[in-house]
Amino acid sequence: MLKDKFFDDIASRISDAIANSPAKDVEKNVRAMMSTAFNKMDLVTREEFDIQQEVLARSREKLAALEARILELEQRVTGGNPQDSL
Repeated sequence: MLKDKFFDDIASRISDAIANSPAKDVEKNVRAMMSTAFNKMDLVTREEFDIQQEVLARSREKLAALEARILELEQRVTGGNPQDSL
C-alpha cells in the first residue's frame, strides 16, 4: 500500500513536470500547426466520403439501367439490326 502511494506520487510529479515543461508547449504548437494544415487541405470526413460513395454507386446503377433501356429502344427501332442506327 505504501508502494502504491509512492508510485502515484511519482507519477503525479512527472505529469506536473511534463505539463509545465517546454515539451507541453511543443505539443500544443505541433497540434495547432497540424490542425491548420489539415484545414487548408479541405479534407472530408469518413462519413461524407461514405455518403458520396453510396451516391456514386446508385448513379452507376441508374446509368447501367439507362444504357440497357437505350439499347433496347434502339433495337426496337432498327428491328434488331444495330447497323441500321449507324
